Amino acid sequence: MRPSSFYPVVMTDDVAASSTFFLTHFGFRSLFDSDWYVHLQSEANPAFNFAVLDKSHATIPAGHRDRTGGLLLSFEVEDVDAEYTRLKSAGAHIALDIRDEAFGQRHFIVTDPTGILVDVIKPIPPSAEFAAQYAPEALPE
Repeated sequence: MRPSSFYPVVMTDDVAASSTFFLTHFGFRSLFDSDWYVHLQSEANPAFNFAVLDKSHATIPAGHRDRTGGLLLSFEVEDVDAEYTRLKSAGAHIALDIRDEAFGQRHFIVTDPTGILVDVIKPIPPSAEFAAQYAPEALPE
């Protein structure tokens, strides 16, 4: 397979609330906007796209129309501390406070109004134990 594009589509019970959250807090713009589907594109990098879809829409097979679960959207940023302060000040729900992880991340997790998890991260040097698990070119500096 040779994909021409790849983007996640998250299913929710409130398309307007979810899309507004990402438009407001993560610098996306809407490329398609309806009551059942909103396609979002990063204003900073047009290669980053994703969509929000009404979980009850007829395009979703019966038996699979649940709200998105088991998914974590990750945004790698240059200044995770500034993003934490900005989102916390804006009233975003912080599900996991900012912290350093031995596996090589400084991060925090917020949720959109429907519970979609968003992990905001900055790679940091991992502990020696975890560094051994990285491919050499993947080690953060």
